[in-house]
Amino acid sequence: MSSLQALVHRSPPTWRVRSPSALAGAVLLALISLMALSAGALFPGDPLDMVGTPFLRPFTDAAHPLGTDMLGRDLAAGIFHGARASLVVALVATAIAVALGVLGGVIGGYHGGWIDAALMRVTEFFQTVPSFLFALAIVAVLQPTLTHIALAIGITSWPGLARLVRAEVLKLRHGEMVQAAVALGASDARIVFREILPNVLTPVLVSSSLMVATAILTESSLAFLGLGDPNVASWGNLVGAGREVLRTDGYVATVPGIAIVLTVLGLNLLGDGLGDLLDPRAQR
Repeated sequence: MSSLQALVHRSPPTWRVRSPSALAGAVLLALISLMALSAGALFPGDPLDMVGTPFLRPFTDAAHPLGTDMLGRDLAAGIFHGARASLVVALVATAIAVALGVLGGVIGGYHGGWIDAALMRVTEFFQTVPSFLFALAIVAVLQPTLTHIALAIGITSWPGLARLVRAEVLKLRHGEMVQAAVALGASDARIVFREILPNVLTPVLVSSSLMVATAILTESSLAFLGLGDPNVASWGNLVGAGREVLRTDGYVATVPGIAIVLTVLGLNLLGDGLGDLLDPRAQR
């Protein structure tokens, strides 16, 4: 068979067929991101302003398609602006957790010895306290601002990733690539950045997508308990405000709750899809 015939008969890439969850998750996240980016253009005013009659139900007024809450605030504006706040908190918190987790896992797994033992004891200390309670305590001590919430979530979310990265580094440290680099006289920094980090990127990416989903849920839970930033419209604040009228006007909490569910669903689908796409065993 000629090279041209082989090119014609070559099967097309199957990543879309093998991982429809990745495509579905990416579409959901693209829509949520579009909401966050277009919030200022579609709803230029302050989403916390009272703009209509209180308890205006969804789809009864074209000016406020999702209705208003007990204070007459537009729920559609809150949803769009809340997407921006919730995503920013989740992404910043995940970035902090990934930085701490990768740094701790690489240092402990590569150097071993007392450094590894000390880092694992610190990791175990963080894991003995439930992460949500730890974050709640940090936010309660500090003022509940978006910065403090993101910091609290990031500080309490890194131990699991650190253990995962450490396990991968321990396997790679005695592998042929690392041993060959050591024999050639490569420095520790070159070995870590050229041989180890690229090979732990897959589990870090998959874990990061799931950590973003967890961060959104944590921020929403904190806001539901009254520890959200009162000066910012977030999905958690909207759900927390609606809990007082949940029996009579449940849509006030249901509408932002659906936004949270769809975002977390999209992140989980994307994480599962990335795991399938980047797993070399699944590509055989």
